[in-house]
Amino acid sequence: MTNDIQDQTQATGSCCSGPAGSSGGCADTGALTTVYTVTGMTCGHCEGAVAEEVSALPGVSSVKAEAATGRVTVTSAAPLDEEAVRAAVDEAGYELTGRA
Repeated sequence: MTNDIQDQTQATGSCCSGPAGSSGGCADTGALTTVYTVTGMTCGHCEGAVAEEVSALPGVSSVKAEAATGRVTVTSAAPLDEEAVRAAVDEAGYELTGRA
């Protein structure tokens, strides 16, 4: 009976990933999410400027900047060089103060 359960698990994947080999569900996609703190953002234009510059970094798949909290959430394929993120934020006219 134990082999039947193992065979069934291998054939169907985990409870999150759906059938073995599929990319649906809550399976780990390998993406990393990092939250940074940025000072100086006060409006939607500021958010857009920061998001545009950070989005241009290699490997970045999404950026969400929030002026109200000063947080910038970055999703990337691999860890980003914090100095590259700092330079992108600086190019937009704001200051990266670190990770949130």
